[in-house]
Amino acid sequence: MQKNEIITMAGALGGGKSSTADGVAKKLGFRRFSSGDFMRQIALDMGMSLNELSTMAETDKTIDAKIDEEVKKAGEMEKIVIDSRLAFHWIPNSFKVYLDLPPEIAKQRILNNLKVNALRQQSESAATLEEIYKKITERLDSEKKRYKELYGVDHTDKNNFDLIVDTDKNNLKQVIKIIVSEYKKWVAK
Repeated sequence: MQKNEIITMAGALGGGKSSTADGVAKKLGFRRFSSGDFMRQIALDMGMSLNELSTMAETDKTIDAKIDEEVKKAGEMEKIVIDSRLAFHWIPNSFKVYLDLPPEIAKQRILNNLKVNALRQQSESAATLEEIYKKITERLDSEKKRYKELYGVDHTDKNNFDLIVDTDKNNLKQVIKIIVSEYKKWVAK
């Protein structure tokens, strides 16, 4: 099996996928694609929240199909970091990374990001840590259900990945360094 110059990044909600993918892409001189940003844009275009879109996707299979097609298209490129829950599944020859973070810590990171991320502000709303925790657990449950039904895949099963990085115990700079180092070893094998 030929390895591609593609890093797929999945992980816990609030685990730092976007920031990490940006940093890894910059460090390696790769492009970046985010299915989360793509999904947020779909929600905005439809005039609904991200959680509403996730719930709608449980019965409307075209939503996930649209996102999956964009991920697959990105996977046809080389030198790209793809931030997506299912990219590891669609692009099996990629270097597959999972960013791990407990939801109790993720909720604070998401609240902080809501203050500075315009796209997230428009597609997600929550004023308290409790609201965020409720929304991220609902979204995770919805995604797990959908992906299991649609593809027979559990995107939280860490056995699907080449590398698991704890983003609570490592800061962003350390996470990027770990991923770049392990990716270079993977490519050299």
